Amino acid sequence: MGFFDALLGRSSPKKANLDDLFALPPAVLTLEAATGLRPTGTASVAFREVEGGAFAQVEQESRALIAKDPDCTVRQENDGFGYTWQVITDAHADTSNLVTNVHAVNSSLENQGFGPMLLCSALYLADADGTRAALVYLYKRGTFYPFVQTGPHRRDTALEIQIRGIVSSELRIEDDLSKWSPVWDAPGMAGQ
Repeated sequence: MGFFDALLGRSSPKKANLDDLFALPPAVLTLEAATGLRPTGTASVAFREVEGGAFAQVEQESRALIAKDPDCTVRQENDGFGYTWQVITDAHADTSNLVTNVHAVNSSLENQGFGPMLLCSALYLADADGTRAALVYLYKRGTFYPFVQTGPHRRDTALEIQIRGIVSSELRIEDDLSKWSPVWDAPGMAGQ
């Protein structure tokens, strides 16, 4: 933080620490015990599309790395808003394995200098009643937040606040609620 930032009361955003992703498996167990939300076996990484051979090669390498895992599949989707989603599915809904693969995608993009293109990573959950939720990691802020979509452009903020309370001791939760951006119909959110 610079002198003028301190003088004007501005703070620097938290830096991403991709190792924070490894806090997800125990947080998911805590969440499952408290709410019945279970991992769906799907996670994703969203990043801004970039033209060029170097970026395409990094994307291809990260997909090839995940494809080596016999329990996982990976597909790529564009959302129409300029973001590409690499969607990873684990046949056994193994949260630790999903997190390892999500970490690998993020790391490969970051190590090749494409970190500024990373938007978020999400791990998807659902309960027996069909409620779908995501624990979203904001790359640029280094924080997590819950998102619960209940219908077309509708969310359950009360459940999001409840989830925040349940996992806040295990995950670095985003304090600024205005940063809890909806990931409407994100790949994996609707059980795809």
